[in-house]
Amino acid sequence: MKELYGKALLDDPACTKSTAFTREERKRYGLNGLLPYDVANISKQKERVLENMRRKSSDIEKYIFLNALLDRNQRLFYRTMIDHMDEILPLVYTPTVGEACKEFAHIFRRPQGLYITPEDRGEMESVLGNWPGKDIRIIVVTDGERILGLGDLGANGMGIPIGKVALYVACAGIPPAYCMPVMLDVGTNNEPLREDPLYLGYPHSRLKGDEYLLMVDEFVQAVQVRFPNALIQFEDFLTPNAFDFLDRYGAKVCCFNDDIQGTAAVTLAGVYSSCRITQKQFSDLRIMFLGTGSAAGGTAELMVSAFVAHGLSEQQARERLWFIDRKGLVVSTNQMIKPRIRPFAHAHAPCSFVDAIADIRPDVLIGATGVAGTFTEQVVRQMAAVNERPVIIALSNPTSHTECTAEEAYRWSDGRVIFASGSPFEAVRYQEKYFYPGQGNNAYIFPGIGLGIYASSARLITENMFLAAAEVLANLVTEEEISKGSVYPALTRVRQVSRSIAVRICQIAMREGLVDEKLPEDLDEYIQSLMYEPNY
Repeated sequence: MKELYGKALLDDPACTKSTAFTREERKRYGLNGLLPYDVANISKQKERVLENMRRKSSDIEKYIFLNALLDRNQRLFYRTMIDHMDEILPLVYTPTVGEACKEFAHIFRRPQGLYITPEDRGEMESVLGNWPGKDIRIIVVTDGERILGLGDLGANGMGIPIGKVALYVACAGIPPAYCMPVMLDVGTNNEPLREDPLYLGYPHSRLKGDEYLLMVDEFVQAVQVRFPNALIQFEDFLTPNAFDFLDRYGAKVCCFNDDIQGTAAVTLAGVYSSCRITQKQFSDLRIMFLGTGSAAGGTAELMVSAFVAHGLSEQQARERLWFIDRKGLVVSTNQMIKPRIRPFAHAHAPCSFVDAIADIRPDVLIGATGVAGTFTEQVVRQMAAVNERPVIIALSNPTSHTECTAEEAYRWSDGRVIFASGSPFEAVRYQEKYFYPGQGNNAYIFPGIGLGIYASSARLITENMFLAAAEVLANLVTEEEISKGSVYPALTRVRQVSRSIAVRICQIAMREGLVDEKLPEDLDEYIQSLMYEPNY
């Protein structure tokens, strides 16, 4: 590759150091006169970034600013994000990414990621070849049909893969050159979006049926040809498609669905951790889900495997798991039960949500509805009535769609709840005491899974990997964090979490015969050596 020189070097986001180029480098690379006098190292540049970002009056403006920085200076962006994870992750991903997706066409600056439309059918292998990176290891792909709790956002959903790729890099150290965000732009049924004159996507109704499936098939097959070592992460697909793709491709190619499996693992980890506070045995728990979508269904299926690993039979495990839908308790006499939920429809009289809590007495309540306010005061108080320390996990995001806020959960339970959520919440003061809600962020899981696959070149991702990831995550919660009521570790330690998960992924991949070459004995040191450190 030809060495970059002069303005071309300054303008290359992966190679530039901007004002950090030394006097010698400025002379060597023809940069004299192209930069101000001061040689500002990355620490000083980071201070400038933070000062300018914090001047912005809204989170969406901060998102735009950070996205522009990523386009301009990749290493500075990631250095700043890693060193200020608590502050920047919510701006780069949830909850701010939800607003960014809604406004994506209006705030668009420069293209990021790869767009594939129905007009590319028959040529997807060629389209993938247009991507500048030739050794892609991580692909995050969406079709934009079920973006967070916001619904069909069409090509605007590209904000999700872009954000997830940023998390792979910052949270697990996957080198940026090995990552690719992809939008399968198959149209949108969101008419106001299609009619927006600034909308950038394929301006037609969504592809459906066999035509849609053939397009996804071609994409998956083209990836195997162009990027045979790539992991495919399916993201924010409609629930039936999400499960269908896992069934269709999961045993053939290296792929997973973060909404199903990532959410399941991070939720299971939170439940494991909660047992350290409640002093209950995991195998004794009864768990109730509000919602029957991909997140709830996937979490229940992983929990069955977890219960079995703790000594229960599959039937006993399913009997510990209950579902609530719009009509109330899902029971065996219900009509039109989703196929993945039917094994959890037990013999019981139909009843309301609150009555089901009173009768079944769940230890843990998990919300995955995408509907704000569904954990009402009556629901939370009923959970507190049947538990000394009720565990409530409100998974839905962005924040505007969460089932209840942290403040509501603590207040309505008289400060007894163990609360976690998909969206971030600040510490809550209630009756002169501070409570620290945990955030069940998938960033604790999928980056570590990806790092383990990258390190091992494993051919497939298995359920045991997600069970192990949940166990590793739960074990990394410190006693101090537990004492504050948090069931997850601080986000500032997410790279340590990812590295620890990656070690376990490599061990499982070797044990299950998914690795072609022997890996080094010191896996932790080996994995750390692979992790991208954005410095200059």
